[in-house]
Amino acid sequence: MVNLLDGWIFSGTPYVRGKASGDVVASDLELSFWGGVDPWTGEVIDRHHPLSGRSLKDHILAIPGGRGSCSGSGVMLELLLNGKGPKAMLFEREEDILTLGVVIAEEVFGQSIPVVTLTPENFRKVVRSAFVEIDGNVVFCSADGLATDAIPAHSQHSGHLFGDVELSELDRAYLAGDHGKAAQSAIRIILRMAKLQGAAQLMDVSQVHVDGCIYTGPGSLSFAERLRDLGGRVVVPTTLNSISVDHRRWRSQGIDPVLGEPASKLGDVYVEMGARPTFTCAPYLLETAPRIGEQVAWAESNAVVYANSVLGARTMKYPDFLDICIALTGRAPLAGPHIDINRKAGLVISVGNIEGIDDSFYPLLGYHIGTLASNLIPVVTGLDQADPTNDDLKAFGAAFATVSSAPMFHIVGVTPEAKTLDAVAPAGISIPSIDLRLEELASSWEELNSADEERVDLVSLGNPHFSLSEIERLASMCTGRKKHVDVAVVVTCGRATYDKANEAGLIPALEHFGVQFVTDTCWCMITDPIIPTLAKTILTNSGKYAHYGPGITGRRFYFGGMAACVAAACSGVHSKAAPRWLRPA
Repeated sequence: MVNLLDGWIFSGTPYVRGKASGDVVASDLELSFWGGVDPWTGEVIDRHHPLSGRSLKDHILAIPGGRGSCSGSGVMLELLLNGKGPKAMLFEREEDILTLGVVIAEEVFGQSIPVVTLTPENFRKVVRSAFVEIDGNVVFCSADGLATDAIPAHSQHSGHLFGDVELSELDRAYLAGDHGKAAQSAIRIILRMAKLQGAAQLMDVSQVHVDGCIYTGPGSLSFAERLRDLGGRVVVPTTLNSISVDHRRWRSQGIDPVLGEPASKLGDVYVEMGARPTFTCAPYLLETAPRIGEQVAWAESNAVVYANSVLGARTMKYPDFLDICIALTGRAPLAGPHIDINRKAGLVISVGNIEGIDDSFYPLLGYHIGTLASNLIPVVTGLDQADPTNDDLKAFGAAFATVSSAPMFHIVGVTPEAKTLDAVAPAGISIPSIDLRLEELASSWEELNSADEERVDLVSLGNPHFSLSEIERLASMCTGRKKHVDVAVVVTCGRATYDKANEAGLIPALEHFGVQFVTDTCWCMITDPIIPTLAKTILTNSGKYAHYGPGITGRRFYFGGMAACVAAACSGVHSKAAPRWLRPA
């Protein structure tokens, strides 16, 4: 590192090489591009983020890393293809999701920007700067003005594109094109990401869950079509995440064909490559859910966290597009949570007295802990006596994954690997700990409740997709009650769950109450008119949707438990007042 009169010059690790210079847009807080950045304009739309309202177009973006959704890679791709993206990205640590979007743009579409990881010290310098210039691994930053001659004429090259990843005979055959051009392209992308992740070799996986079937724009469809047209076929069992529309009913629902046609076509393309049309963001509810210790490759942030944490399966938080590459080859980087040591906790959070809680506690706690943990895997104590259900853990994990980049959590006495605290703590290493009092969750409650009018226009349920037990609970709560005429109630769930609920007579009963069921898609993709055009205020029991919703929909949000949601559906009103268990004694 060199201290110049007008700035600093230092080297970083270039995961995508290139040259760029420009003004800096920077934050110390991670950012999810899906639900956080508009792929059509480049505006930051995460209304909880310090960069909300800023444009990334033609700027150098400096953030510690990505967080939240695996679909950030899709948003990154669209931004680069439509000219609305940043000129370069600088990170404080290894970052997979946004980097993968740039790798896809470079490998498939011939477009690219520099992506460089810096030391924490040098990242801090960039955050305090106004201007940055990048050339390969060399970065110059300045508090004011620019210095085009600051960087040396040559910068250090980073070696082979795939690094030192050891290749098996199968990997070499894929790379040589012996199994077709689609698999050849896929293995190149996998190997580039394996180098980034520090993997020494690739490994076999037993199944894949693809999140790249979400329509982020023309680039997502073009990428899938290219793989299909090159003869791409999955070689391991592959399920599909929620897509951007209800595949069977989007026309009757009044969805604009400008979205409906390419979004449904994208789902079709993945099915044509051999994936199952499961169209659910809760693949852990399917009969094909992996067992403890099973090596899989899942995308979709909540699904990844649930698989690792609750099922004890092993998967990285795979970015969209890398998921289908793994499905076409059956090969994945041996890194991250696939390895024992990388599943150990980096933070202990002890939760105090939790008497009198309701179901809103778990998503609220997950959201709060995700914010505290950032990129660290937390282990939580104090919940074993509460005996949380799988639905509780689903809600906790989804909210946690929204604001954290960590791929999993542990709860002592609840999740399978955390029989004791020592079982998930790294041996011989002291890790930080936090004592969390119930009243400290009030700040997260305020953050998730952005609405100020008592009137509720829409009750949104099913993010992630409702389970059969959640539908049963909802039906029990609605029995003998009457829905307010001005309130819409919409539940999203997977096809398999819907069919089971219908066979049990739950769907007709809830439709009689006034519930509308939507399958195949989920709330992070749903638009008007499923969200009534005139609706201003939405109440949800999902911490995930309460976070993403304001930016995605432009509406105000309330967050509460299922009982509060049913009460508002009947009365038409709701208050942001905290539940009794959260109020000061």
